[in-house]
Parts: sequence; C-alpha cells; structure tokens
Amino acid sequence: MKILRFLYVLLFVTLASCEKVILDDEEPENEPASTEVEGNVVLRIEQLGQMSFQAMVKDADEELPAHLCFAIYDMGGTRIKQTNQKQGDKNYGVVGMQLDEGDYQLVLLAHNSTKNPTMTNLSKIQFNNSIGYTDTYLYYTTLSVTEEQQTVTASLDRIVALCRFVISDPIPESVTQMKFQYKGGSGHFSALSGFGVTNSTQIVTRQVQSGQQYQVFDLYTFLHQEEGDITLTAMALDAAGNGLYERNFKIPMAQNQVTWLTGNFFAGKDDPDQWRLTPNIPLDKRWGSEAFYTY
Repeated sequence: MKILRFLYVLLFVTLASCEKVILDDEEPENEPASTEVEGNVVLRIEQLGQMSFQAMVKDADEELPAHLCFAIYDMGGTRIKQTNQKQGDKNYGVVGMQLDEGDYQLVLLAHNSTKNPTMTNLSKIQFNNSIGYTDTYLYYTTLSVTEEQQTVTASLDRIVALCRFVISDPIPESVTQMKFQYKGGSGHFSALSGFGVTNSTQIVTRQVQSGQQYQVFDLYTFLHQEEGDITLTAMALDAAGNGLYERNFKIPMAQNQVTWLTGNFFAGKDDPDQWRLTPNIPLDKRWGSEAFYTY
C-alpha cells in the first residue's frame, strides 16, 4: 500500500511539473514582454553626423560602423562600466546600464578599426598602428542618475580628418605594398575635446598588385585642433620590404574634411602632365567638406 501511495504522489508531481512548463511558454497576463534592454539608464544612438543611425542599421548601409563603445566614468575620470557592440549584434546602437544614483561622464564611440581602442582614460583614448585608424565618431556628455529610469539619445560627431591619397599611374611590377608614415596628427584623442593629444607617428601599410591604376589610400588622423598640417612619407616597397620609391608631402588637413591628394607617384619628372588623372567621384555629402590637391 505504501508503494502504491508513493507512485500516486510521484505521478501527481510529474503532471504538475509538466503543466508548469506549458504555462511558462505563455505570455504572463498584465505583464509586458521584455525589451531585452535592461537598466535604469538606456543609451540610444540616433544620429551619426547628419545620418540617421537606425535608418543605417535598417538599410544595412555600407557606411555603418563596425564597432560601438559605450563607456561610463565617474566625475574623477575613473571608468565604471563599458559595453562594446559589433555590427550584427541584437539591439545594435542601444544599451541598457544599471547605475547607482550620482553624476557620471558618458562617452560613446563609433569606429571601423579591427579592434576597440583602449578607453581606460577618457582624456586619452588610444588607437594604434596595429589596429588601424578609421572613420571615428564621438559623443560626450555628463549624466545625472536618479531613481527614475532615463533614456539618453545621442548624436555622434565625426572627429577625424582624412587624407585620401591617390596614385594615378600603374603600380610597377616590383612593388607589392605601399607604406605611409605621417606625423602632425595623433592616434590618441581626448573625449572631452575630440582632438588629438599626442604627437604620434602613424603608419598605414597596404598590399598592392602590379598594373593596378588609380589606387586610393585613406589616411585618418585626430588633429590637435580643427585645422593643421601633416607631414607624410609615402614609400613603395618590394616583397622583402625594401624601399623602391619614396616621396614626401606636407598636407593641410581639417577635422571632418576629406583632403584629396592626387598624382603620378612613379612617373618621372619629364613625363607629361596629361598622364595625371583627377578624381571623377561625386562629393561625399557625409563629410563636412572636401579639398583637392595634386602632386
């Protein structure tokens, strides 16, 4: 009899647990579905420059940044929290954080480098030669957190200057890579100002193939102010890394500006100017301005 009672109890427990599993799959009454963005502070990117960020995500825009960084610092500059997203993540551009009441500094960053920069110090956010320098957007503000939930809607501004270096003539057979070494800007910037804070030597290396013509190389930097010059050494290397051709330039730059520098890199001085090609590309309205120079 005791065994029979035990079997009845076991059967009852089993049926009850099965019913619970079914009920858990249903939406609870009078309880909204989870938004999957939790916390008393919600950070939402609305704009990149003049572009709608959510429209870029929806349209899978090719200009959509590869990485987003959301960082919280106390008022003394100590980093409290950081959340990073990569393109393709769910809720890309929206992050929820749980913060204690108080005052904070908020830094949002959008970029296309291979890895995220070092953001321990908001006054010296560090990109480097190994991860590369790319189009970069920044948002900075101070934030007062109370017991009430709040949403921060952010518009990020472009803080880089871009030199678009163009080689019009064909790449010689012996050349396998182009190396660009430049100074005058910085690989590190302050989130407080959006300007560069070190005198970096920035290096960009790109593989090329012989016969290629009208090659475009994008060289980004953080200027120390809205306008400034960079000194650029452009080198053509062989497979062993030996320098075959070299030219030096001084290039005027400006924040949120594309500076085109176009010419025949390998041609001799006696070659006619008509071999030089100029960019036949429409203006990029996503940048503040563009300037054109030839060499």
